Order: sequence, then C-alpha cells, then structure tokens
Amino acid sequence: MQHLAKENGLDWHIDSAGTGGWHAGSNPDRRSVRTARKHGIDISGQVCRQFSVNDFDAFDIILVMDTDNYRDVISLARDDKDVEKVRLLIIYQNIPDPYVEDNLFEPVFKLIEDGCRAFIHAFKDEANLINA
Repeated sequence: MQHLAKENGLDWHIDSAGTGGWHAGSNPDRRSVRTARKHGIDISGQVCRQFSVNDFDAFDIILVMDTDNYRDVISLARDDKDVEKVRLLIIYQNIPDPYVEDNLFEPVFKLIEDGCRAFIHAFKDEANLINA
C-alpha cells in the first residue's frame, strides 16, 4: 500500500501490524521480502508489531486481511467509531496467510496488490466526487 500510495501521489501514513504478538520486533519473513523485492518494493526495513487499541486513534482506516483478523481487531474497539474504521482489504474474500506454504507468497502478494490498487482507486474516485 505504501508503495502504491506514493506512486499515486498520496501522502498517507501507512503502517502494518499483526493481531498476534509472536513476531513483534522481528523483520518481515524472508519470503515476503523476496517476493516484494521481485516486484520492485523493499520491505526489508519494516519491523513487525502487534495491533493495539491506540491504532484506532492513529489511523482513519484499518484494513485487515481476513475475517479472523477482523474479529480480533473489532474485539479491541472501544465504540462504534472504532468499528467503522475496520474493513476487509478485499470485500467478501479472505486473503490466506502464506506463512505455511512457500508457493503462496506470490499469489498472496498479487491479491494484496490488487486489493490495494482497488482501495486507492475507490479513494481517488470518492475524493474527486467530494471536490467536484
């Protein structure tokens, strides 16, 4: 998302967090780094962190990969305003976790990239309607 937002001239603050803390403080999985690099994106400097209730204050929109993540994040919501910020990246579709199968990293990258492109496109369309 960060790469695509920059490509589209969007000055967004973008971050990533997991719903579990088991990888907190670690760099991304080497397979993720390799897959992103293959597509011209360097994520090697990212550091894993766990989602926290403070993220509801720090971000306008919180995108999640699947319904399990959605439930985990919603469980931390303090009110309806927090809940309204949380959305699946791809509506009606869970993005699988490629961690257990090496051959899933490329198709999962494409799913995420397509979801990010669609999100940016929808955002730009909405902004154009508001500014018209």
